Amino acid sequence: MPFDPVAPLFPLFVDLPFEQGYVRSIIYVSLYVSVIAVALSTLFSIPVALLMGFAEFPGKQFVKSVINTGMGFPSVVVGLLVLFAVSNQGPLGAMNLIFTKEAMIISQFVLATPPITAISLAAITGVDESVRDAARALGGTRLDVALVVIKEARYGIATAVLAGFGRAISEVGSVLIVGGTSRAPTGSRKRGP
Repeated sequence: MPFDPVAPLFPLFVDLPFEQGYVRSIIYVSLYVSVIAVALSTLFSIPVALLMGFAEFPGKQFVKSVINTGMGFPSVVVGLLVLFAVSNQGPLGAMNLIFTKEAMIISQFVLATPPITAISLAAITGVDESVRDAARALGGTRLDVALVVIKEARYGIATAVLAGFGRAISEVGSVLIVGGTSRAPTGSRKRGP
């Protein structure tokens, strides 16, 4: 048989060297951390984008520049900054967040916030001024006008949330730095707590 010398290697390709449920747990933790981080980032980013879209204040262009710069921030640098913040000597050290899912959520929150804020701001400022004027002319309060603008910008905001989720789920460097891996007593590797 021509495959006799290679036959003992077949189990390496067929049986993956993982414990039962290992891959499933990785997928669960990745989705859990990313969804929570993006949800929190959305709750933070949309009001910031609305405030920036409606208000004029000194330094507005600088804040927009910081947000746009944050979209290109390297994930490893974010991971290191969050690691310093949650380490024992850091400002959040007393909370014992190092190597936990919560630290991963913080890291992904920092990564997902700039794209969600910037794209939402672009969608909100892209709404035609006549829509705002019509809402005001019909006796709408500031909240009414904001809700009309959100309704008009909903597709752009949905795109922003999807972009933030894509940034969060795809960045491995920062999550590995702050989430780490630990060895269980059985010798298997577990991620997080």
